[in-house]
Amino acid sequence: MKNLLKLEELAKWILSWLLTMYLGFKWWMFFAWLLVPDISMIGYLINTRVGAILYNIGHHQAIAIAVIIAGHYSQNANLTFASLVLFGHSSMDRVFGYGLKYSDDFKNTHLGKL
Repeated sequence: MKNLLKLEELAKWILSWLLTMYLGFKWWMFFAWLLVPDISMIGYLINTRVGAILYNIGHHQAIAIAVIIAGHYSQNANLTFASLVLFGHSSMDRVFGYGLKYSDDFKNTHLGKL
């Protein structure tokens, strides 16, 4: 089951990349911006609770979908691109076992312990 979930996340990661090219962005731009959502880890400099909250906001796929919808309806290609990067990044993290964080420890995720 774990491998099936990873394959699903991999498919979402690839779809995000393909959709950015469909929007007219160069293929490499997705990968150039792919690690930007990890800026949300800065909250861990304060403590694990703040870190988990900021990390989860920056890696929650429902938030990425909401921003995709906003970008689409506002016809803002850059906003849609940013949301696809956010969605793709969260999918990539889940492929590698990084999930949404609990507030007690960075390594305690909704996918299990790292």
